[in-house]
Order: sequence, then C-alpha cells, then structure tokens
Amino acid sequence: MAKIISNFFIALDGVVESPDQWHFPYWNDEMGAAVQAGMANSAGMLMGRKLYEEWAAYWPTAEGDEEISKIMNGSRKWVVSSTLDKADWTNTTLIQGDVAAEIRALKEQVDGDIQMSGSATTVRWLLANGLLDQLNLLVHPIAVGHGQRLFEDSPTHPLKLVKSETFETGVLNLSYVPAAG
Repeated sequence: MAKIISNFFIALDGVVESPDQWHFPYWNDEMGAAVQAGMANSAGMLMGRKLYEEWAAYWPTAEGDEEISKIMNGSRKWVVSSTLDKADWTNTTLIQGDVAAEIRALKEQVDGDIQMSGSATTVRWLLANGLLDQLNLLVHPIAVGHGQRLFEDSPTHPLKLVKSETFETGVLNLSYVPAAG
C-alpha cells in the first residue's frame, strides 16, 4: 500500500509560498541529499490544481537541468481538482468526484510512495481526511513575513515527530506523521 508523503520548504513563520524567492541561499549538498532520498521510493506525484498548472507549463519545455526535467515529465502524476476539465501533461491522471475514495483506492493500487511538493491546500485537506501519511518539512531559518502559510485557518492536526536533523545552514529537516488520536 502506498503512503502519501508531503514535502515542503518552509520558513520559520510558516510561509511555504514562493520558496524560489527565499530558499536558495540555504541549499547545500545535505539538503540535496535529503530531497533526493525522498524521491528514491517515489511511485509518482500528487498535486493540487495550482501546482499542476505551474509545473505542467514549466517542465515539458524546461531548459537547464535535463535530469530533473526527465524525472518530472516521466513520473506518474495525479492532480486533485474540481475545476480542471483535463490534464494533458504526460502520465497525468485527474482525480475528481469522491476524491477521498479515489485517493484511498489509489493508495491501495500503487506500490511506493506518492510524493507531494507544495499544494498546501491539498495537504490540509488530506490531513483533515486522514489520508496524509507523512509530512516532511525543511524549515529554513528565515521569517519571510508574507505569503501562504502551510496551516492558514486550519483545524488542529496533532502530529508526531519521527525524525529530525539539523543541516550546517541551520535548516531543520523534520518528519512528522499524524499522531494517533
């Protein structure tokens, strides 16, 4: 049975939006290894509509890092959306209707981890519906001050820390699972 694992670059103040504007000064080999390790058992990616639209517009024609482009374009992808009519990016399946039932069935059918990067709204929904198995946070030592936060106006979600590591840059690599309720 697949696990759904969400991964975020996150600032100390909870901001997850536009990490390309604040994240890169903290990137190093330790973080690269952590990101790569998270992708090692990946059976594909789950995303919300906004992230899907951004990545589907970028990765098919991305220049510069062909290795990452090949992974992104070749991976299986599932997009949760009530507003998209179709998902044309290679290897993409649209999840609509009874989304919770569809995701439960997906977890039963897939071998390996279903990775998520971004899609804060989708992660909050998955947590609220008992469908998220792990939340990995790379907490950056910066307060961004503006932008979408991971848990904006969200109900309480008790989590249990299962792994922690501090990188040389001061970034915390934290892994949580839903706490038994």
